[in-house]
Amino acid sequence: MIALQMLRKSSQTRSRKQLPRLFSTISQLSSQQSTPPSFGIAFDIDGVVLRGNTPIGGAPRALRRLYDDSGILKIPFIFLTNGGGVRESKRALELSELLGVEISPSQVVQGHSPFKQLVNRFENELIVAVGKGEPASVMSEYGFKNVIPIDEYALCFESIDPLAPYKKWNTMEAAVNSARKCSIKSERVQAAFIVSDSVDWSRDIQVLCDILRTGGLPGSGEGPQPPLYFAHDDFKYQGAFPSERFGMGAFRIALESIFNSIHSEALKYTSLGKPNPVAFKNAEVVLKLLVSTLYHDHAHSGSHDFRTLYMIGDNPFVDIKGSRQAGHPWFPILTRTGVFKGDCHSNHAEFPANLVVDTVEDAVNFIMRNESYEP
Repeated sequence: MIALQMLRKSSQTRSRKQLPRLFSTISQLSSQQSTPPSFGIAFDIDGVVLRGNTPIGGAPRALRRLYDDSGILKIPFIFLTNGGGVRESKRALELSELLGVEISPSQVVQGHSPFKQLVNRFENELIVAVGKGEPASVMSEYGFKNVIPIDEYALCFESIDPLAPYKKWNTMEAAVNSARKCSIKSERVQAAFIVSDSVDWSRDIQVLCDILRTGGLPGSGEGPQPPLYFAHDDFKYQGAFPSERFGMGAFRIALESIFNSIHSEALKYTSLGKPNPVAFKNAEVVLKLLVSTLYHDHAHSGSHDFRTLYMIGDNPFVDIKGSRQAGHPWFPILTRTGVFKGDCHSNHAEFPANLVVDTVEDAVNFIMRNESYEP
């Protein structure tokens, strides 16, 4: 994370200058292209193209094959990731820097991207956003007008986190002003959104239980549970550390176990990311819109039919399970660079992929041969 922050600072000026060019990758069309490809590609990020902030598996070379010699996108592809905590526009700039190709924000579909579909329901309601990065900023950009990060929300209630005096890190740079604190303490939270991985499990579980069992007003009596949304239910993922790390799914299990032990009714929640087939249906819609933009076919926007959509992932329980459940036209490809580490002859027993390869570059090479797109 520290390295990524340094990267953001060093490239901030250059990134702003690159933004118009990022959008040009999906607004230009090579003169040689006339018919849209019958296939598209969705890449997972962690464990497939990146480990931490380091490209893996020949990812930069693989992605360059999807552009023409002048840098214009020729094969529709997106990043379909359960990761998040930052705006899609910001993530696109980071990926562009790390991978050496120009990525548009419309090519980044994160676990929390579907939350924007709930704006009409909660636009002006008080909602709490949980997770690393900038969860409240993400939700505000989607159109939610009364969102507060759980860090700030916890500061409105004295002693709500009994361990706060013993924590040496500081997650809030500035205290909440007294007027805002007074308003928050008297207003019921209408929904909680787990946007990205929790940074402080003990505090977040405590505060969420207070919100969820009191009808949205900590310290009051029991009330109906406000809606709870998770960006995804990914139990583990491959980060920079050699072995997998616990993800949002593990946090959900911990929260659910504790809530159910103190409340008469079981926790109710909705999870929207992979492996939920809805995430793949949404990805297909995004890819169709991308094709419409690439080929300037706005009259039939989003109507392109793909013969095959390739999902390249490293997690059988997330990427492969989800694409298998989504069905046609998805073709799941499993790499050995992340969660799955089987030998050269193995596939996953419970959720087998259509193809198992060593790296993402091997996957792209197969796709190009299979589609006869290049000699």
